Amino acid sequence: MTSTETLDTASRSAAAPDRRRWLALAIVMTAAFMDLVDVTIVNIAIPSIQREEGASVAQIQWITAGYALAFAAGLITGGRLGDIHGRKRVFLAGIGGFTVASALCGLAANPEMLVAARVLQGAMAALMVPQVLSIVHATFPAHERGKVFGLFGAIVGLGAVSGPLLGALLTEGNLFGLEWRPIFLINLPVGLAGLVLGSRFISESKAPRALRLDLVGVALVTLGLLMLLYPLTRGRELGWPLWGYLSMAGALVVFAALVGYERRKGARDGSPLVELSLFRVKSFAAGIAVQTVFGVALGIFFLVWTMYLQFGLGWGALKAGLTGVPFSLSVSVAAGVSVQKLVPRFGRKVLQAGALTMALGVLLYLWEADHYGLGIGPWQMAPPLVVMGIGMGLIVAPLTDAVLSEVPREHSGSASGLINTVQQMGNALGLGLVSVVFFGVVDDHPGGPETGPAYVDGFEHALGWVAGVLVLIFLLMSALPKRPAQHAEGAPAEAAPAEAAAPAGKGRGGQDGRTGAGSLRRASRGAPPRVTGRGRTRVR
Repeated sequence: MTSTETLDTASRSAAAPDRRRWLALAIVMTAAFMDLVDVTIVNIAIPSIQREEGASVAQIQWITAGYALAFAAGLITGGRLGDIHGRKRVFLAGIGGFTVASALCGLAANPEMLVAARVLQGAMAALMVPQVLSIVHATFPAHERGKVFGLFGAIVGLGAVSGPLLGALLTEGNLFGLEWRPIFLINLPVGLAGLVLGSRFISESKAPRALRLDLVGVALVTLGLLMLLYPLTRGRELGWPLWGYLSMAGALVVFAALVGYERRKGARDGSPLVELSLFRVKSFAAGIAVQTVFGVALGIFFLVWTMYLQFGLGWGALKAGLTGVPFSLSVSVAAGVSVQKLVPRFGRKVLQAGALTMALGVLLYLWEADHYGLGIGPWQMAPPLVVMGIGMGLIVAPLTDAVLSEVPREHSGSASGLINTVQQMGNALGLGLVSVVFFGVVDDHPGGPETGPAYVDGFEHALGWVAGVLVLIFLLMSALPKRPAQHAEGAPAEAAPAEAAAPAGKGRGGQDGRTGAGSLRRASRGAPPRVTGRGRTRVR
């Protein structure tokens, strides 16, 4: 086949994308929702687990921390495995393993088995979650991704609050006398359906040239993340020992060694675990910075908010869960509108408006918490939560869109893993700061740390920090491109994947766009593909 015939085939492929892509989207979005819910659903059930299983404080901590550590440590590796072995294949392995681990959690005979199953669950989520954005990036043409990322933002909003609400309903309902176990067993029918439907409707995609897993990179990434996140996760309970600070400082040394090794690895055989050239793409580098700091804000707020409602105000799990419904709905609505209607017209100003709107909602919540004190009710909380939800919705979907907009297809798995990893790192940093910005106030409260006013004061202090972090996010957003690449191009169709256009084994597309080595070099310099007036990619 001549190069012209190859390009014609690629153009036809781009013009007529797989009709099954929307079913595939529903499947991967369901898996993403399952992970988001599972992160938060356990917190509500902890009292029941402690009561029924006699779990110690350390075991309870590991039920939550074990999942988070395994998840964060494996995300980059999971993303790269998808690039190498196929995103569909790794996604199915991840969702299958996640389902098995959920069954083990629900059937755990003792706290030790539950902790081990949670670690396995986090590791399987690290295989599954990075493939979600990778499959979207590889399956949908550029002009459709705005709508898709709007849906993704809506799922994020629903998952953020649905976990506690669903956990409260399942735990208090005590289905079949199983107490807390249904919070894990509910994943079984969802996971099995995802496995069966995913094998049928998701199209396979992988990097266009053969890559090898960088085992040394895997070891360095895992070691560095564990050295950073473990002290942050356990620091307060252990009294912030000296070894924790040394471990976090040592993590920086490990990450520096990782960068040096990955640079040499990329120059030697082109198969690094972390594609450092992605950081030369301005939209990606700036978006990663914003994603990390945004994770800090969310890590602080959601944990402090849960403790404020349940321990400070003394509300039950169901009442606390229902209070978050206005927030969840406003995130979902704003996320869909932002990508489809606002970003194409206003670009990054939408994200900046989201940061300021969310900060305004936080300050309004702070005023109400101070004004109403312990007498505040769900209806008083609804207005600031709606404002905060609108702000978050204006950020989450466009931010993902902006970060991936100029990423070459062949590195979408690595990029997706990095996005999720830095968000988890930001969350962990936020959780670490909770001990300073919240518990520091609670523990030193003149009325005693166990009183409602102590939690109210701690909540107000933490909200001040969250507002400050959101202002920092607003400033960082000025480094994002004014418009994501696909909106700037205005192209209704993009070049076909490198798999379709590149000669077998070479991985070099003859056309411009997000495929092949030439595309990577252009994207690394921050240059968008050249398009003609009719929206077709021009051959160079």
